[in-house]
Amino acid sequence: MTHTHEHGHEHHHSHETTDILSFDEKMVKLLEHWIKHNEDHAVSYRDWAEKAKENNMSDTVSLLEDAADMTIEMNKKFEKALASIKK
Repeated sequence: MTHTHEHGHEHHHSHETTDILSFDEKMVKLLEHWIKHNEDHAVSYRDWAEKAKENNMSDTVSLLEDAADMTIEMNKKFEKALASIKK
């Protein structure tokens, strides 16, 4: 199947999928996505905590650092869930 997208070039492929993921495979993909997503957020929180520190916002610094730590803790749960599926 050939179709054109708004960005001005063609793709030759089918939108139909022949590969159906099992529930376990879906869970693995979701958990891996959530882990990466949370890691990105934790980095962002720490970056903004540093900016807040540069702007003398000590209460905000502490809260953003706490949020980053909590996000990392959440990932530990996701990592355990992922390990339980992969065993």
